[in-house]
Amino acid sequence: MPKYNDINPAEWKSYDDITTDSLWIIEKRDNSGAHNGDYHGNFVPQIPHQLFSRYTKRHDWILDPFMGSGTSLIEAQRMERNSIGIDLQENVVGDVAARIATEPANGCVATAHTGDSRTADIGQLLAAQGIEKVQFVIFHPPYWDIIHFSEDNNDLSNTATLDDFLASFGEVIDNTTQYLEKNRYCACVIGDKYADSQVIPLGFHCMNVFLERGFLLKAILVKNFGETKGKGNQQGIWRYRALTHDFYIFKHEYIFVFKKVK
Repeated sequence: MPKYNDINPAEWKSYDDITTDSLWIIEKRDNSGAHNGDYHGNFVPQIPHQLFSRYTKRHDWILDPFMGSGTSLIEAQRMERNSIGIDLQENVVGDVAARIATEPANGCVATAHTGDSRTADIGQLLAAQGIEKVQFVIFHPPYWDIIHFSEDNNDLSNTATLDDFLASFGEVIDNTTQYLEKNRYCACVIGDKYADSQVIPLGFHCMNVFLERGFLLKAILVKNFGETKGKGNQQGIWRYRALTHDFYIFKHEYIFVFKKVK
């Protein structure tokens, strides 16, 4: 049995619910229980569910430095994993804590904290739980400035340039993955951006930030997405613009999976 998940190789045919292909087509968001899609920019719960199934075990600890609406914490608790989330916005953190409390605890810990993941004292957060390391880190940073999540200058969505964004994201990686166990995994969910009449391959820029730090790239997954709040009820307009100009409408985002080997 792998040391990083609960999958039994002898029963591999029974894991019909676990995706092993690199193309993820998710038709409908899971909005059951405490999950909801109201928070602008959150990801579907099926993403952390698949990642936690493949790369964590029951009672492992998961860290989410860009917690947002708490999707990964809720899913971790449902799957009997412990979790710690960090977000800049105090009101968002309070809402997450309230929603987590509506789900069965399953003997697990799920804590939400206000802070800047570039500088937060994560060692102290772990020590409060009696642990020194986590077994998985899930990153879902802002897609640079596509959505401005707050007025906070420390918010990565408010960085002035791409270089500033990548430098700040690198600081988050450094501050968090030092507490990731060696030979365990992390993942980054990120999409690209279109600006100044060209594609900004934000996903691959972020991928390189990990590679520059010595992480092994284990997977590049492509997930579909449909209508977003920013383009709600404007599908026809965007199709017209694409047909009359020289671009394609983004319908995908990336999930990069890395292994920590240093």
